[in-house]
Amino acid sequence: MDPNLLYWKSQGQSFLSRVRIWFNLLDPSLLLCSDAQIQGARSLIGGGEDSEKDAAAQTLALSSVHADSGAVLPLVFRPPALMPVAAPLVVASFLPHSSVKPALIWQLLLQSYNAGFNYANRNSSSEQSKTASLKQLLLIAGTVSYATCAGALPQIFINRLGVRSAPVQTFFRSILPIPLSAALAFFSVSTIRIEETETGIQVFDSHGSPVGISKAAGEKAVRETALSRAALFGTTAAVPNLLIFLLNRTRLFQRNSLLVAPLRHISIALILGLMIPVSFSLFPQLGTIKKETLEEELQAAAADGHLFYHRGL
Repeated sequence: MDPNLLYWKSQGQSFLSRVRIWFNLLDPSLLLCSDAQIQGARSLIGGGEDSEKDAAAQTLALSSVHADSGAVLPLVFRPPALMPVAAPLVVASFLPHSSVKPALIWQLLLQSYNAGFNYANRNSSSEQSKTASLKQLLLIAGTVSYATCAGALPQIFINRLGVRSAPVQTFFRSILPIPLSAALAFFSVSTIRIEETETGIQVFDSHGSPVGISKAAGEKAVRETALSRAALFGTTAAVPNLLIFLLNRTRLFQRNSLLVAPLRHISIALILGLMIPVSFSLFPQLGTIKKETLEEELQAAAADGHLFYHRGL
């Protein structure tokens, strides 16, 4: 089992411990480290010592190295890059645009980045090739295209239907984006990582030894990750809108309507930043699957009643 997964097995089995770990791993300053430094940090971990130097190396390896391939993740798709890159895209995507074109452009950028992040951080334990197949590339392109058009639907409805009613505009701009954002985030993970459900992923026994490939574990890993991503984007869409709705009823904001726009932008970025470690922590990175759920040929290996699998991110 990879040293990163061994760490999650010993340290990341409770929700609060995972949140604490992810707050450290999402430090943007980790992006400044070179590939050589990352590989050096990876070579240091697993020695059994608990020095401050080893702790820093462990943090760098966890935030920058793929737990299946052992390769350094692309810079913009490392977990610490999610907040700096995605925040402006999310804020711009939730803006009340005046036409369809800017809504489509910002949705295209956001959905493209989401697809790249989902693919780079997938479970690749059963893959024979390190390069994406033509089928996978077409699937990514189709997912991005569909999610882009679907994400711009509120603006498309407003423009094509000529909506002028304030309550109807509020529905399309503030209410519809909440379930839509959650659904599209769930859809993106489910489709980009569908190969894991079709071919399966590697499972491990309690000693960390690989025992086989399980489709059931692949389905569970993809479903959990999709739910966590839906929680991330659904909450990011819901909380700022609720906050603006409540503040608009106060005298201060009724007299100073110009405060609404900057507060909306700040609250979206703030909620996104808070929800990233929370959503990453909803399910363990090293998940467990019960013996009864496994394929028959793998049940004998589950001596403790379950096996472990890497969930991906």
